[in-house]
Amino acid sequence: MTDVETEQENGAIAKAYKELLKVSYRTLSDDDKKLIRHAFDVSLSAHKNQRRKSGEAYIFHPLAVARIVAKEIGLDATSIAAALLHDVVEDCDEYDIKDIERLFGDTVAKIVDGLTKISSLSKDQDMDVSMQAENFRKMLLTLNDDVRVIIIKIADRLHNMQTMDAMRPDKQIKIASETIYIYAPLAHRIGLYNIKTELEDLGMKYLEPDVYNDILNKIKESKEEQDLYIKEFSDVIKISLDKEHLNYTIKGRPKSIYSIRRKMLKQGVSFDEVYDKFAIRIIYKSDLENEKFLAWKIYSIVTDHFRPNPIRLRDWISSPKSTGYEALHITVMGPKGRWVEVQIRSDRMNEIAEKGYAAHYKYKEDSEKEDNLESWINKLQEALENPEGNAVDFVEQFKLNLYSQEIFVFTPKGELKSLPKGATALDFAFNIHSEVGMKTRGAKVNGKLVPLSHVLQSGDQLDIITSESAKPNPNWLDYATTARARSKIKSALKEDRKGIAEDGKEVLRRKLKQLKITLNEASTNELVSFFKLKTSLDLFYRVGIGTIDNVMLKNYASSRSNALMSFFKNKITRKANIKKEDIEKDEITSNYDSLVFGKEEEKLEYKFANCCNPIPGDDVFAFLTVAEGLKVHKKNCPNAISLQSNYAYRIMIAKWIDSSQQEFLVQIRLTGIDHIGLVNEITKEISSNMHVNMKSLNFESDDGLFIGKVSLVVKNNTLVKKLIEKLKKINGIDKVSRI
Repeated sequence: MTDVETEQENGAIAKAYKELLKVSYRTLSDDDKKLIRHAFDVSLSAHKNQRRKSGEAYIFHPLAVARIVAKEIGLDATSIAAALLHDVVEDCDEYDIKDIERLFGDTVAKIVDGLTKISSLSKDQDMDVSMQAENFRKMLLTLNDDVRVIIIKIADRLHNMQTMDAMRPDKQIKIASETIYIYAPLAHRIGLYNIKTELEDLGMKYLEPDVYNDILNKIKESKEEQDLYIKEFSDVIKISLDKEHLNYTIKGRPKSIYSIRRKMLKQGVSFDEVYDKFAIRIIYKSDLENEKFLAWKIYSIVTDHFRPNPIRLRDWISSPKSTGYEALHITVMGPKGRWVEVQIRSDRMNEIAEKGYAAHYKYKEDSEKEDNLESWINKLQEALENPEGNAVDFVEQFKLNLYSQEIFVFTPKGELKSLPKGATALDFAFNIHSEVGMKTRGAKVNGKLVPLSHVLQSGDQLDIITSESAKPNPNWLDYATTARARSKIKSALKEDRKGIAEDGKEVLRRKLKQLKITLNEASTNELVSFFKLKTSLDLFYRVGIGTIDNVMLKNYASSRSNALMSFFKNKITRKANIKKEDIEKDEITSNYDSLVFGKEEEKLEYKFANCCNPIPGDDVFAFLTVAEGLKVHKKNCPNAISLQSNYAYRIMIAKWIDSSQQEFLVQIRLTGIDHIGLVNEITKEISSNMHVNMKSLNFESDDGLFIGKVSLVVKNNTLVKKLIEKLKKINGIDKVSRI
């Protein structure tokens, strides 16, 4: 660089720094400005020899991120300083985290440390999906430390997306995919709607450039027509609004390119057929006391002139979203017979909608009451508490909870609770408290007893029935939809399985002793290999539930004494020793080897769809074709949306299961001499048997003799045989047989 170019660049850096101080959403004190100046000087020094891919000085990046944090998001001086320093520890050897703590204090250091950890996660470009999901989970765990870490990371990602043109195409696609996958949903959930919209649009710009440019050009072409329409709409209601001496502004808000594209795909329509490509926003000035009154006054004026759609009224003022968002949304039949969404907000509500987290806390300073956003972060932290399990499932579930619409339901005492749309009675139980969820036995909705899988509607009042003897079972994972409930259920089931495995280990020790075999590390490894399992806990668990019975253990014992098998045994042992770490893993794994269909989990004939080629363990659904019977597709198959929207009646629930843990319905017939208390004795015997669940009971008595039929859910035939033997011993029972 020439001296002139260096001087020009230094001038641009100084100008960008001054701009940063000017545009801050918050008023900065002298101490704040000193902190930001100090952070700027350290960042400038640390990055002095670095340049971005575009060729510009690296310092422009932290300055741009700090500007987004200061202006668009509106965070405090501490956050602005942390944004300026966010790459210092990672990118230069001159400073470490202890230096940052010494220079700027504990809070700034904590935020910078969190940002450094997140950055170091995404260095590996060739990671697979599960590794990527694991990294996202680690990133989300930083929410436990300080929510500002995630917010600054979102700002960092936004600037990277804005300046990605100089990168390699493969890197552009990777970063854009990540952005759509996790950063945009996070921005949405924290209430940063403008940033979420920009992230989605920029993501689409790199993932679908032709579609993006086509929609962008069409929006530009139709802008004049839209402006005229908004003017026509405004002219109709202005006179009435002015009569009421309201201080307001009316503006049009075009829908984002990404949301228009999503509507085109979902509804199967062209750009011209998407009717709500923009919304009209009425923003009024008001003190806090009259805010709600004026919102409904404006609503009344708008609906005097334009017919409202009664099912499209959204009152987010009486019940704000958990992000803090407040507004009145109505859809009316506007000029030229077109439906138009009208959003009515006060200045304060608009500020919260634009700035999210920061504005929310600006207006909350006088109140000590925990707000919805804090409550969400607390619930999220609980969902993050369970560090085990599948990272891909975790992130997918987390995303569902980020983007979901909300419903509002009531406790028996009339307290309002917010839940994601599609939440069930069981989700509500866990929303109240984890302990209530764990002990749930049943639920009443609006006074009527409902199944735990009952999907809730806004306005429902719920009463949860608990019992000390109740505990989660695997079916609960089919009923629960929220990350919090599923996380707690999975933890409880894991502990339960471990308990069964511990009992199974003792049972195995006794059975092997009868076969003159000692249970030790070598024999455990042999058994794991012989039964084609993955871990020792798998082995003990399957013995505990009776899947591995005496006959199978005898087969193992005879294979040991076979000379030919000894040769293979040595190989198996060597192989087992190599994978000793895997065998001794403290977990029970699932071997997804069987597909079941419908609520009854039946086994049916099927074929895999060629369009998405599902494999065991994938989330799938079945589609009933005319010529080829059931075809199994992945849930994220390119054809999924089309099939589910056009042929919903031909869609069937399908899922992969571990056949060794599958449950079966069996019927037992009992006959004998009737006497008082007999039914109680029978049910007591069945209930005391682990892993047996009673579905139905039918007894008929005739002249002192009885016939009974009991439907049971069991894991295997061994359990049925054991139960039949125990039932035969009850006084008065003559015959017990399986139907």
